[in-house]
Amino acid sequence: MCGLVGAVSQRNVIPSLVDGLRRLEYRGYDSAGIATMGVKGLVNVRALGKVDVLSRQLAEKHISGSIGIGHTRWATHGKPSEVNAHPHISSGEIAVVHNGIIENHEDLRRDLQSKGYKFQSETDTEVIAHLVHHLSRGGNTLQEAVRQTVRQLEGTYGIAVISSREPGKIIAARRGSPLLIGVSEKENYLASDVTALLPVTQYFISLEDGDIAEVLPDSVNIIDEQGMVVIREMKKSQQKSVELDKGPYEHFMQKEIYEQDVVIERTLLPALKGDLVNEAVLGADAEETLKDIEHIHIVACGTSYHAGLVASYTLESLCGISCKVELASEYRYRRAVVNPNTLFVTLSQSGETADTLAALRFAKRAPYRATLTICNVDESSLVRESDLVFLTQAGPEIGVASTKAFTTQLMNLNLLAILLARYSTNGLSERREASLVTVLKRAPEQVRSVYALDSQIRAVAESIVNSPYVLFLGRGQMYPIAMEGALKFKEITYINADAYAAGELKHGPLALVDDQVPVVALAPYNPLLGKLKSNLAEVRARGGRLIVIGDQGAGFSASRTEMAIDVPKSGGLIAPMVYTLPLQLLAYHVAVLRGTNVDQPRNLAKSVTVE
Repeated sequence: MCGLVGAVSQRNVIPSLVDGLRRLEYRGYDSAGIATMGVKGLVNVRALGKVDVLSRQLAEKHISGSIGIGHTRWATHGKPSEVNAHPHISSGEIAVVHNGIIENHEDLRRDLQSKGYKFQSETDTEVIAHLVHHLSRGGNTLQEAVRQTVRQLEGTYGIAVISSREPGKIIAARRGSPLLIGVSEKENYLASDVTALLPVTQYFISLEDGDIAEVLPDSVNIIDEQGMVVIREMKKSQQKSVELDKGPYEHFMQKEIYEQDVVIERTLLPALKGDLVNEAVLGADAEETLKDIEHIHIVACGTSYHAGLVASYTLESLCGISCKVELASEYRYRRAVVNPNTLFVTLSQSGETADTLAALRFAKRAPYRATLTICNVDESSLVRESDLVFLTQAGPEIGVASTKAFTTQLMNLNLLAILLARYSTNGLSERREASLVTVLKRAPEQVRSVYALDSQIRAVAESIVNSPYVLFLGRGQMYPIAMEGALKFKEITYINADAYAAGELKHGPLALVDDQVPVVALAPYNPLLGKLKSNLAEVRARGGRLIVIGDQGAGFSASRTEMAIDVPKSGGLIAPMVYTLPLQLLAYHVAVLRGTNVDQPRNLAKSVTVE
């Protein structure tokens, strides 16, 4: 992985390809490349590092062409290097770009080597290029060679192929990795993400698993897995092309932290009908489905998994409905027990997370009552394939470390809990529902009030910037918020961090505490506060450096060995959102002080489209 583009036209497409790759930079990558058709055949230009490096090389070499494929790579097989960057070439005739993982690449490599093919890279993708070349030598068209190739591939792929033998077309194929065709006037495009092509078209065809497409300047021809000609629906995207502008902020992550009050409100308001939640926002059959639900199963990865854990507390306490939360990467590999009338819920920012998408497809073969996705990207695979959809309105999130997508997920999960409570055996009166909605309406203002703490949080960051390890603690819903804080911290600061339920300190983690270890504790004014204070006394007794983020009036104050950050008292449904922001800002400021790449931390990708 990570990003793929293609274009075929009657004009020079190199500028469009470069722009498309730039629009995919937010996904994370380590190298980039573009292949096109020159006067003497294939021309392939690759660069280690940023798209700007590739762009300069293309300009210096005066590269142009009316057809081309491009890629930004995030290393899976083989280290980041120019030779491992895509596109990969076979015999000077075939060029391939690929997202996904070919699981049987070693067997294919050995077979191709026995046929005389020499490999230049360590990647799994190069086997595709050589296999297409081998299968095209017997008189097969490029499309047929690709069709025979993908039959031999095990794993996931979204590929685009060009050939000097058939220079006016791109052949594309997909299984398990997103691939879209952008349709325009006398030119057509390919991409792994709508974002890459919005400046040139708003009309897209989503390929389905097993599809193979022949893309020419004035037509698109698609065959399915059985080799039958099919017509896939073309849709107009509702997304708008936006310039990737940080505005007055130093980093996209900082900008996105400071957008959260706005996007939380933007997510909340369309889901309301007066003082109540409007179930129609989930889809036409939502009410009928929600009335049946007796159990919930949430599956997600990373930050979205933490959102699911937070929601499980609300879903069980408010609705009286059992809720199980699992990592998508683990879910498919055990025999899950599915109770009658269970709602299967997926959470994802991109809607293309490979493990989550695979879990959804697995779940659709199990006896769930329905599937629902909470997602930030309309037209994504999760949205297309789920029965019910609850879109967040976070807008484009460019920073690899998720911020506003997380808090808008929390908002939608609260709204879902209210709806399920309405129809549960517990019941929910209109008066009680209206009071809960009133609390949610206060979230934007409460979140906005945290911004005033920025300088105080930066001072805390300065005190821990050289720490080798940080421990995060919470109880109840604050435990998964502590988990999210620890994840953000290690993602962008490169400092190891762990999160524990505070009551578990004495069962092991306390052995790590000394005067060199900052301990960040989340202390809202709730029934668990007394227990938490007892846990923190254990930290003080071992000389730990306490940093307490707590409600005003919770009884914490700064001292020589302790720092306190008072957040406005929020409580209830919105406390997890409010407490998330200080943790995001703490991670951000430590990362800036350490000089790391805040928006594109090393080794990480924004949209994880491989398992």
